[in-house]
Amino acid sequence: MTTITQQRLRGRPAHAPGQTYLTYTPDGKRLITAGSNNAIRIYTTGSDGEPINVDDCQELNTAVVATNDFFVTGSEDGTVCVYSLKTNLLSKLLVRCTLPVRDVALSPDGNWAAVASDELAVKVVNTQDMTRVLYLREPTKPVKHLSFHPDGSYLAASCSDGLVYVYSLSTEEPQLVKKVDGLIRSLETESEASSRAIWHPDGTALAAPTATRDIQVVSRSDWQRQRAFAGGHMGDITALAWSPNGALLASAGMDRSLLLWEAKTQNIIARYEYSSVVSLAWHPTENILSFTNSDGELFIYTDFVSTEHLSLLGKPLQPAPFIHEANGWKPPATTIADRPRHAQGRRGTPDSLDDILGSDVMQDEDDFIVDDDGAGYVEGVNGYGKRGNGHLVELGGPDYKRRATHDLWRPRLHLPMQPGSTPWRGNRRYLCLNLIGCVWTVDQETHNTVTVEFYDREYHRDFHFTDPFLYDKACLNDNGTLFSCPPLNGSPAMIFYRPHETWTSRADWRTKLPVGEDVTSISLSDSYVVVTTSTNYVRVFTLYGTPFRVYRQKSSPTVTCTSWRDYVLTMGNGSVGGDGKTRLLYTIENVKRDETCQNEDIVALPEGAEVKTVFFSDNGDPCIYDSTGVLLILLHWRSPGQARWVPVLDTTLLDRLAGGRKEESYWPVAVAQDKFHCIILKGGEKYPYFPRPLLSEFDLKLPLSQAPDEEADVPSGTETAKLEESFVRNSVNLALFEDLLAATTATHFQRADLARKELEIDKVLLQLLAVECREGEERGEKALEIVGLMRDRSGKMIEAAGKVANRYGRSLLEGKIRELGERRLIGMDED
Repeated sequence: MTTITQQRLRGRPAHAPGQTYLTYTPDGKRLITAGSNNAIRIYTTGSDGEPINVDDCQELNTAVVATNDFFVTGSEDGTVCVYSLKTNLLSKLLVRCTLPVRDVALSPDGNWAAVASDELAVKVVNTQDMTRVLYLREPTKPVKHLSFHPDGSYLAASCSDGLVYVYSLSTEEPQLVKKVDGLIRSLETESEASSRAIWHPDGTALAAPTATRDIQVVSRSDWQRQRAFAGGHMGDITALAWSPNGALLASAGMDRSLLLWEAKTQNIIARYEYSSVVSLAWHPTENILSFTNSDGELFIYTDFVSTEHLSLLGKPLQPAPFIHEANGWKPPATTIADRPRHAQGRRGTPDSLDDILGSDVMQDEDDFIVDDDGAGYVEGVNGYGKRGNGHLVELGGPDYKRRATHDLWRPRLHLPMQPGSTPWRGNRRYLCLNLIGCVWTVDQETHNTVTVEFYDREYHRDFHFTDPFLYDKACLNDNGTLFSCPPLNGSPAMIFYRPHETWTSRADWRTKLPVGEDVTSISLSDSYVVVTTSTNYVRVFTLYGTPFRVYRQKSSPTVTCTSWRDYVLTMGNGSVGGDGKTRLLYTIENVKRDETCQNEDIVALPEGAEVKTVFFSDNGDPCIYDSTGVLLILLHWRSPGQARWVPVLDTTLLDRLAGGRKEESYWPVAVAQDKFHCIILKGGEKYPYFPRPLLSEFDLKLPLSQAPDEEADVPSGTETAKLEESFVRNSVNLALFEDLLAATTATHFQRADLARKELEIDKVLLQLLAVECREGEERGEKALEIVGLMRDRSGKMIEAAGKVANRYGRSLLEGKIRELGERRLIGMDED
C-alpha cells in the first residue's frame, strides 16, 4: 500500500516548554491538556475559540486522564488531583505520593484511578472514596506507565525493570496474572522514550514498543508474541495510540516521525514529520488525532486519516492482529460452552468399542453427556480427537521429568539480612543507615558509585568513590566504614575497611575470603570487624585487619550479626517448630575475653513474625525490631541463662495512629537517649528511599495492660496508667544500668547516676501513692504495697509517703507506712 507523506500542521502554544500531555473525554466534547506550568487548558471540540484555563494548579504535570464529569492530573510533587468539568475547579486531592508521579490511568467506569510514581508500589485509588486504596507491590523498580483493559478487568504496568506486570482486578484484591518478559526495554521513569503497553480495543492483546524500535503485539490468552509493526522508526518510540475501532495504530518517535499503521497488514499508510511528540489521543468518534510535544505545543489534526483510507476508520470493532486469525472473527470465548465443537470423533484402538460394535452404533456416543441445562460443563474434544486438560488444576512448582505425587517438605528458614540496608529501588539502594550517617550506592551498569554521608559534617567529611567491586553491604561508625562484596567474575568475596582518620599514609585494608565462601552479614564496633559467611563461619578481625577469631556458628544457616565494643551478637536458624519454621537463635560473646554470655538462646518472636533489624543501643544493650512493629531490648544479657526480651515500644499503639487516621510504618535506625529513632514510611512503603528522609524519634513506652473502659475514661485512671508505665520503664532502665555497672568498673559519675535513677522510680511511686490516697480509704492496701516498692533505704521517701497519706486524711495508712519504715530501718524488711 502506498505511503502518503502529509503536510506539516502548525501547533498551538498550550503550555510553557516542557513535557505536555493530553486526553479526550469519553464523549469527545472536550480535550484537556496539562504541562509544565500551573495551568490546565480545556478545549471544546469543533470550536476555534480560546480554551478554558484552570489556573493555580500543580506545576510539572506528568499525566492527565478524564471522564465526562471530571479529570485527574498527576504531577512531580507527588500529588494527584481531581477537577470538576462542571465548575472547572479543583474538587479534591485524591492521593499524595512521597515521590514524583509518573502516570495516572482511569478505569473505563471512572471509579478507580491507578497511580504510578517513583515509589515501588502502584496505588489504585477509588475516585469516590479516597480511603479505599489497593496496592500493587510486586514490581521491583518504579512503574513508568499504566494501562487499563477496555472492560476494566486488567491493569498493565510497564515497569522500569523491563517487565510488564499484568494484574487482574476482578477480585477484591488485585492478582498478578503475568510478568511479560522480553517485551519492553528497561527505561528510567523520567526518560522521554516510552515503554507503555496499550490494550487493543477488543481487549485480546497488548501492544508495546520494543528495544528494537518495533511495536510488538502480545496475545492476552497465552502471552505469546503475535504480529509486529516493524521497520517504521529509526529512533526510540515516544507514544502509541490505537484508533477507537482498533483498525489503525498511530506512533511517534524521536526520529521526528509520526506514523499511521494499518493494524491488519502492519503497513505504514501515512507518514508525518513532527519532533518531540510525547502524547497521542484519538477522538472517540471523529477523524481527529491530537498530540502534544515537549515544547508545550498542541496539535489538533482534523481529517487525520486521508480519504483513501477513511473506510478503515469507519469499520466496526476490528480484531487484534494475530498470526493465526479465524476466517470469521468473534469475541474470545469465555466459557467452555462457547468453544467450538470438533466434528472429528476419537479414533478407536484395535480393541475399542468402535471396532467391536461398529462405527454406526457408537458414532453418536462421543459426547454422551448432554449439556441440557446450559451450565457449560461439557467440553468438546480437541483437534486430536481427545478431551483437553483445561479442567485439571495446574500443578505448582518446577517441572521435572517425573513429578512427585507430593511436594517434598522443607522447613522455612530465616533468611540472611544486613541490618540497616535496603533492597534495590531503581538503580539506588542504601547499604547502611544509622545515627552517624548513611552509605548508599548507585548502579552505573558497568560499576557502582558509593557515597558516604554524615549528619555531623564538622566532625567528618562526606566522601564518594567509584566501586568496581560492587559492594553490597556496609557498616558505618565514628571510626570508619566497612564494606563487603560478593564473589564476582571468578574473584572471591572481599572485605574492605576504610578508617575516617589516620596518622599514617595508608590505613585502609582489604582481605579476600576463601573461594566458595560468601558474606552473609558484617558488623563494625569500636574494637573489631565481624563477618558471618555462607559456610557458617564467624570471622573476627581487629580494626586494622589482623585475624583475631574464626569459628563455626552452631545455629545455622547464619542470619545476621551486630557488635558493640568487645561484644558480638550472632543470629542463626535453630530447630524447626510446630509451624514448620526454624527457631531464630542468638549468641552473645565477649571476643576479647573469649567468654560466652548467652549461648544459642531463642529470639522471642510471635508466630509468623520476622526480625527486621538488630543493633546495640547507645548504652550497649541488644535491641531487635520485628515485623509486628514491636521494639524489644535484652535484659540481663551478661548473665548466662538470665536474659529476657522486654518490649519497650509497640509502634502500632502510638497515639498518632489512634483512630486509623494515618497509614504509616517505621524503619528502625537506633535506640539512643531512651528514644526510638526511626524513619517514618508513608503509604504502604516498606523501605526508605531518596532523597534521604529525615529521622524521627519517639519516647519509649512499654505496652502495658489497660484499665477497664469505665475506669480508663476517668482522669485518675489515665494518670495511673501513665505513672504505672513510667514505673515499669524506669525499672527496666535501672536494671540495664545496674548490669552495666556490675560488668565494668563504675566511675563516680556512674554511681551518682545510679542513685538518680533510683530516686526517679521512688518519685513515680510517690505520685502513684497520691492517686491511690485521693481515691479513698478502700485503696489502702494497694497504697501500702506501692510504698513497699520504694528503693530508698535512708527513710526519706518513706517519710514523704507518710506525709502524703496524712495530707489526704488516711491516718490508718499513715500508721502502716510508719511501721514499714521502722522495719526497713532495722533490717527486718530485707529480702
